Amino acid sequence: MSSRYMQPLRILVQMGLLGFVVWLGVSFYRFVQIVASGGASVTVARPYGVEAFLPISGLMGATAWLKGGGLNAIHPAAVVIFVTAIALSLLLRRSFCSWICPIATISEVSWKSGFRLLRLNWRLPFWLDAALRAVKYLLCAFFIFSIGIAMSPYALQKFIQSDYHKIADVRLMNFFLHISPLVLTIILVLLGLSLLLRNPFCRYLCPYGALLGLVAVFSPVRVTRDPESCVSCGVCSQVCPTYIDVMNKSSVASPECIACWRCISHCRVHEALSMRVVKRFALPGLLFAILVVLLFWGGTAIGKLGGHWQSSITLEEYVRLLGK
Repeated sequence: MSSRYMQPLRILVQMGLLGFVVWLGVSFYRFVQIVASGGASVTVARPYGVEAFLPISGLMGATAWLKGGGLNAIHPAAVVIFVTAIALSLLLRRSFCSWICPIATISEVSWKSGFRLLRLNWRLPFWLDAALRAVKYLLCAFFIFSIGIAMSPYALQKFIQSDYHKIADVRLMNFFLHISPLVLTIILVLLGLSLLLRNPFCRYLCPYGALLGLVAVFSPVRVTRDPESCVSCGVCSQVCPTYIDVMNKSSVASPECIACWRCISHCRVHEALSMRVVKRFALPGLLFAILVVLLFWGGTAIGKLGGHWQSSITLEEYVRLLGK
């Protein structure tokens, strides 16, 4: 498959997963409504995939696991998805961000729409851009320290088993269903900025993306430039959504690279840019796409087969917790 077809293929994967996420959200809402009414006849099963929106729970569960406390049985799917995203980033860079994450998908649709309307995307001055990018790494460091280092195994288990954590997914849903004017304003501002800037939330505020980027630095897969074939037209640098100066690099090791293939897809010279394993073996675009989907799906499948997917919270306990 020509690399020029990678963008339609990536967008197809993004939209398919976005549609799946919407279905998960609707199913979870219906489940909560039935349980909250007393749960006399639950006809909708709880979709455990919604735990993908609980990365803090995933981090806590993974930390407790590493500290000898076993896997989080309250929100095990959160741990499975968190660990899968880490593994995916280690193997295929931050492909989770550009192929799977629904928030990044919405953000990309926004800045592309803004470009079609205004024929440009603003770029902040280097000093301001660098300072704002540091925010997501500071947030990442805060969560890793406060959860991964500062919390003892006992404190982790106590929180994981708490009633508050047991319905963290419901609390998150209600947070958006009954959104405060301040939070709504912040979201609208971010959406507005997403029309003008490329991925402002992902670039400046997302600690999850920061963590995946730091892991991806150790990935054996990188965008690699052939200096003999390259004509230095600069198109690759222009289309990069994270503003990496691809044209002047032999290979892209930056944690900001999201493996979106835009630079390769828009390259004017065949094979001047390619995705390579340890800078030597070219990875075909179709194979890369298949690997992204299979590795992400495979991680969740392993979790299910290993019995680490369904929550240990019983229906009766849900009724009790939601009735408080």
